[in-house]
Amino acid sequence: MYAILDIETTGGKFNEEGITEIAIYKFDGHTVIDQFISLINPEKPIQEFVVQLTGINNKMLRNAPKFFEVAKRIIEITKDSILVAHNAEFDTRILKTEFDRLGYEYQRNSICTVELSRKLIQDEKSYSLGKLCKSLGIPMSDRHRATGDALATVQLFKLLLDKDHKKEIVQNSIKYFDNRNVKDKLNSILEIAPEAMGVFYVHNDDGKVIFIGRSHNIKFEINKLFLKQGKRAQKIQERVEKITFQFTGNELFTRLKYHTELETLQPKYNFKKKKKKSKNEFAHSDFIVQLKGREVDENGIVLIEENEVFGYGFTNLSFQETEISILKTILTPIENKDLAKSIVKNYLNNNSVSKIIRL
Repeated sequence: MYAILDIETTGGKFNEEGITEIAIYKFDGHTVIDQFISLINPEKPIQEFVVQLTGINNKMLRNAPKFFEVAKRIIEITKDSILVAHNAEFDTRILKTEFDRLGYEYQRNSICTVELSRKLIQDEKSYSLGKLCKSLGIPMSDRHRATGDALATVQLFKLLLDKDHKKEIVQNSIKYFDNRNVKDKLNSILEIAPEAMGVFYVHNDDGKVIFIGRSHNIKFEINKLFLKQGKRAQKIQERVEKITFQFTGNELFTRLKYHTELETLQPKYNFKKKKKKSKNEFAHSDFIVQLKGREVDENGIVLIEENEVFGYGFTNLSFQETEISILKTILTPIENKDLAKSIVKNYLNNNSVSKIIRL
């Protein structure tokens, strides 16, 4: 059973919004079997831009019921049902906030038709409710009013149920209020994480890197990330689809790969720090830094040429290090020379390495 809903609010600061209108349609997978529609007096003014968008103004709500007067009806119509909404994170948050104010713990599983549409109807230019319905030929009326938007979501959800031939995608898209699906996903990811030094990349369901981490023990660091309770960590936990890894073998390579790829990929959930430019030169203008590799009989190599970091990589044959032309084809070139120089200089000033080979 599903409770398909749409909520209009006053706007304003996060978690300080009030509900102005709500529409809920109880849907058994085939037809609507019950409904609840009401304006609601939020007991606070509506933001002007919201008035322009929805047409709902403060005067219209003076004699409307307050939330506590309709709360029981909302509990009843959504009981034993999965909440379905377009951008469900918003609607479920607003409902939970209102019930929290009443001292009631409101818990319902949910499905977001935005996320479901991305999985079942690919390559759409926009997944906003209006544009998606227009593209699919779903009629809409009273746009940006709870009834109109909720009815359109009913028709959209029907279509999505039909498209899910194996009936697996909808089931796998349920977000449980106790986060059991997130926990299961995180545990499965953690099981395959290696206990090795390196850099790891957190990907969302589109494959995009949303966070980069580094550690002497990748598995330990990922476990720490999955146990954190902060807002940023929780968003990473919710959005992670898979994690990939790059082993580095030594701390200098870890730093180089981490910082240079932070700059290149600019993942959404990493803190952005400005790196200072390196003003001083190296003690020698041309040399090779030899470090521990990822495995036995492998070396990590950094090539410094004309006082700049050319690149870094791994070798396992001595002639690869003595023939510079060969070495350059093996190494990964560095684009941000200032960033790399700062990292390498700082490391050399504070750590020992296997060998320095002057050229």
